[in-house]
Amino acid sequence: MIAWPDHWSVLGGGCDPGEAPRTTIVRELDEEAGLTDIADLTELFEIRDEHGSGQLITFFAATWDGDETTLPLAEGVKLQFLAPEDLALRTIPPFIRDGINRYLAARPA
Repeated sequence: MIAWPDHWSVLGGGCDPGEAPRTTIVRELDEEAGLTDIADLTELFEIRDEHGSGQLITFFAATWDGDETTLPLAEGVKLQFLAPEDLALRTIPPFIRDGINRYLAARPA
């Protein structure tokens, strides 16, 4: 079951039993988009999906230099990186939007 159908989101997924969030995101990035060469993976913060599953979501940031159109998308309909100014044009789950905005507000200029 898709938690937020018809919404844009970020790559990620649930932890397997006993799996740490860092291990999960590395596995999910590979499974969902074939991303294996991720630099500077940094755990940022946690946010609860208050309007959906109630799950506590751990946000990570990383750098990647490539063309997302060449990635083998295994889940979802489309993979597209967006500029911050384009976020307002997308339907995004509230907790994901909050996490993105929190990250953008805290990052160095």
